[in-house]
Amino acid sequence: MPTVGTFLRQLRESKSLSVEEVSRATRVPATSVERIEADRFDELPGEVFVRGFLKAYARALGVPAEEVLARYTASRRVAWVTPLPISSAAKPARTRRFGVAIAFVLLLILFTLALSIVLKPRGDDMPQELSARDHSDLASGRVS
Repeated sequence: MPTVGTFLRQLRESKSLSVEEVSRATRVPATSVERIEADRFDELPGEVFVRGFLKAYARALGVPAEEVLARYTASRRVAWVTPLPISSAAKPARTRRFGVAIAFVLLLILFTLALSIVLKPRGDDMPQELSARDHSDLASGRVS
């Protein structure tokens, strides 16, 4: 059984149509028609576009679109399974939790430092001239 691209190319040639004529009839770029005929589907925009191009190509040649799509689907049935290592799946979660814990501790330290600065008693920070005058005023009973 020929591939989808070979099948469509043979049909096109049997009807004496050029790539440009098919391109105009389907409104599919000529480069995309050539890629379809060469079975280079990975070089086309995306799966939805490929299926649309194939339907338009089939209609232009007078072939049922379902037949062409069935050939395409059968040719593309390749399972790409990439096994994931079990040990690496658990490691990022631990690392992320460790990073969150460090960030929390740092924020707690910064919060404590800021709070101690804001709530520090201010009596010792008063200039000596003012603190001496206030103490003498208080002792003599004068309040200004």
